[in-house]
Amino acid sequence: MPGQPSIAVIGGSGFYELLASAQEIKVETPFGPPSDPITVGEVAGRQVAFLPRHGRDHRFPPHKIPYRANIWALRSLGVRQVLAPSAVGSLTVDLQPGTLIIPDQLVDRTAGREQTYYDADRAVHVAFADPYCPRGRAAAIATARASSWDIEDSGTLVVIGGPRFSTRAESRWYAAQGWTLVGMTGYPEAVLARELALCYTSLSLVTDTDAGVTEGEGVTQEEVFRAFGENVTRLRELVLSVIAALPAERSCPCPHALDGIPLPFELP
Repeated sequence: MPGQPSIAVIGGSGFYELLASAQEIKVETPFGPPSDPITVGEVAGRQVAFLPRHGRDHRFPPHKIPYRANIWALRSLGVRQVLAPSAVGSLTVDLQPGTLIIPDQLVDRTAGREQTYYDADRAVHVAFADPYCPRGRAAAIATARASSWDIEDSGTLVVIGGPRFSTRAESRWYAAQGWTLVGMTGYPEAVLARELALCYTSLSLVTDTDAGVTEGEGVTQEEVFRAFGENVTRLRELVLSVIAALPAERSCPCPHALDGIPLPFELP
């Protein structure tokens, strides 16, 4: 058995593998199996878990991903810090494909997704004003800049239900709110991590300009996958470098997300 991983990477569309030498682990949870068996290996002397959120064959559309099982499984293995690379669309011409954003805010525009672990026995209300780990974001920003990425160190990600892309009217409305990015999988992943007192950091790679931003033909799956594929090797190298840069000790607010809150069950 590999050592206990403290860090996990959840790979998005086109990001289906990370670790060159790793052991596959099947994990069962009270919420069913995760998207795929989790692989665990070593990066920079640290044990790391990897999970492709859509499954390695991209079988789960955004609204069908077993988010609760994924985050629960990672915590049960010992994970406390999560890096989440994903493909996103840009809501402004200032952010072109190939740009990396480390968002600091999100807006939930999904519907029908199971978004809490605490839906029976006792209500639990976690603080979510700042949805991402400040220490994880700082490590990602510094590492990306040192790697000469075209990077934005803040942004608001609006998460839509999918699996369809936005209409032009929707896209223009999102942009009019001052939101900068649009994606399909950043929620409820982030809040579920907070509900288990995990650190969660999004690494958002722009793959397209959303439909209402320009007068083009609109976004296609082929365009998104092509743009992500052109950058995935470089993104994988960045993720490995961010892993090495993450603090060993968590001095951020994330470990204290549940302090003083009576829980209806014991966490894994």
